[in-house]
Amino acid sequence: MSDQATFSVGAVGEEQETTGRYLVTFREDDITKGLAALEAKAGVQHLPNAQEFAESAIDMEQMESAGGAVFPTLGIAVVTLDPDALTSLIAAQAEESNGAILDVEPERIFYALAEDAPVSLAYLRGYRDAVDHLYERALAGTEEAEREEALATYRDDSVSTWGLKATRVINSVRTGKGIKVAVLDTGMDLKHPDFRGRRIYSKSFVSGQAVQDGHGHGTHCVGTACGNKDNNGRRYGVAYQSTIYVGKVLGNSGSGSSSGILAGMEWAIKSGCQVISMSLGNSTPTPSTAYETVGKRALQNKCLIVAAAGNHRASGTVGQPANSPSIMAVGAVDSSLRLASFSCGSGTAAGANVDIAAPGVAVYSSTKMPTRYATWNGTSMATPHVAGIGALWGQISNANRGSALWQLLISRAMRLSIPSRDVGAGLVQAP
Repeated sequence: MSDQATFSVGAVGEEQETTGRYLVTFREDDITKGLAALEAKAGVQHLPNAQEFAESAIDMEQMESAGGAVFPTLGIAVVTLDPDALTSLIAAQAEESNGAILDVEPERIFYALAEDAPVSLAYLRGYRDAVDHLYERALAGTEEAEREEALATYRDDSVSTWGLKATRVINSVRTGKGIKVAVLDTGMDLKHPDFRGRRIYSKSFVSGQAVQDGHGHGTHCVGTACGNKDNNGRRYGVAYQSTIYVGKVLGNSGSGSSSGILAGMEWAIKSGCQVISMSLGNSTPTPSTAYETVGKRALQNKCLIVAAAGNHRASGTVGQPANSPSIMAVGAVDSSLRLASFSCGSGTAAGANVDIAAPGVAVYSSTKMPTRYATWNGTSMATPHVAGIGALWGQISNANRGSALWQLLISRAMRLSIPSRDVGAGLVQAP
């Protein structure tokens, strides 16, 4: 086995960068009227349309050249607007309360990983002291101590990672067979030996970059959601017989814009993926109309989107896109089932809540070669646990799709002694 590396995923204090383009959200069934309004009010026309490309996988170089694109399944266009065109479009939206255009907002940058410190020595000492304390109480023979000790003893061993134990994945007979899981991230190392023989569909939505993961974050997330065992037989993946869809929406630097993310979502939904995992985000606390619209339309298409709540707890609450009410926001806990110190809590905006929690500290999974495996921290690591477990529940019945799958995950979660604003319904559990 290769040496392990430890990183903290998703930095505190990331700038809320924008690209200079805009996201235009159309009202449902008003895309044709919306495009007409764009042309009439802002002079925008001849944008490449995702439905014109095979598998609705738009060519990002064409999008960049045209300054935008249309994603009809999502009901959204990305456009380039000069100041006069922007003013005209916003004025038209305000004047026509029931017009074809629902909202206009800046296109933002999203992140997978940035510079941050690994788990601190103080944190590890605190964990050790807590375990020692519970052990002493257990010796006293109290039922409460026994229960707390059990909760505190999840750890990696030769059989599986601690996260698969805590979520009861290791006890499940479900494998995710027949379920399509899309992981939209930095791509995947398609040459990783642990995935030989797996059915993998992949597309890059980053202009000038192949799907091959030059970062490692995407491969780690794919491993947790859809992987199986490492070269020593330790299981680290959840839905190991699922069909894998890899959308590279973040570049090898670990960042990307809404254009690529929306393109990946359009492709995944049109491909019939039942679950989309997005371990990406920014620190913007207000929900995005565009991503909330996508979340709703995904659910209508029997697809559940899960996204990382964010790692910037010290500076804010759950960020975009996870703070959209129709996207399941995932918080992180450690192996003692305590809230991870970085995991963002619910925001004040309507619906900007953490919905569920999953293992997100010291999570062992695959990463790009030659490193092969890594142990990372973040709500990015918690999110694919939920996505993979969603696939396990989805395998049970075709009825477990979209909103029904959401409710099933929430209703079967294990309640925790942590405020719901931080962990939602509790710790996700496998069937």
